[in-house]
Amino acid sequence: MLNLIRADSSDVPATDRGLAYGDGLFETIRMRGRQAVLRSLHLDRMVADAARLEILVERGELDAAIAQAGPAYESRFEGEDWVLKLTLTRGSGGRGYRLPAECRPNLVMSVSAMPPLPDKGGVVADVAQFPLTVNPRLAGMKTLNRLEQVMASREFTGREFELIMRDGAGNLVEGTRTNLFVRHGNAWCTPAAGNLAVAGVMRNYLIECLRASGHHVREGAIHPSILSSPGFRGLYLTNSVVGIVPVRKMSGVDLPVDVGLETICDPLTTLE
Repeated sequence: MLNLIRADSSDVPATDRGLAYGDGLFETIRMRGRQAVLRSLHLDRMVADAARLEILVERGELDAAIAQAGPAYESRFEGEDWVLKLTLTRGSGGRGYRLPAECRPNLVMSVSAMPPLPDKGGVVADVAQFPLTVNPRLAGMKTLNRLEQVMASREFTGREFELIMRDGAGNLVEGTRTNLFVRHGNAWCTPAAGNLAVAGVMRNYLIECLRASGHHVREGAIHPSILSSPGFRGLYLTNSVVGIVPVRKMSGVDLPVDVGLETICDPLTTLE
């Protein structure tokens, strides 16, 4: 059974393994009143990734936490969309890395206002100098260890909406807080989940949505040269809070802006 902690009324114990070792996961969920965008996908991912980490949690417990959050917090935001963060940790116990014999998971619930939505006409992005490395055993999971993204975020100058991180081969992998989609000809390209630090729920939704609409989606490496190649039609950044964001300028170079993805897939239709 989960130990539910409201961040605004209770303290996370200093012995929590999420605090001590990053031993846990988190989901950041856009809320509209008492309903959540991409609710099922958020729940599915947290349950699946908790199983990969051998943290015992039931989907119904997480669903109940979202159901409690709506009545508790929606009035605070006066009818505006808001953001719910669920942080799941293994719980408290054990001085070292080895797991304690018994450990009750903690679920920390916190909320914040929606960030300003980016210009629909496109945003400015650049390439981060700090590289991204992905442990294949942890690939795609939104774990509490996000130090590489923290270090890359130190490079923001205030002019960019996002910084895009590269792997050791120089391929574009993901933003500090977003996943990537490229439209090339009549196909869509996005890095494979096994090469990602975080395989976002918005990314998964868009892949499913595009394929259901008859579009070809290729999951594979994205080299920066594709942005200047014949047939390139647009670069998109995606996450579950801001949705789908076209990039109009990358590293000082103007890019074509194609708004087609937003017309094909609307995540606000997934409210539950």
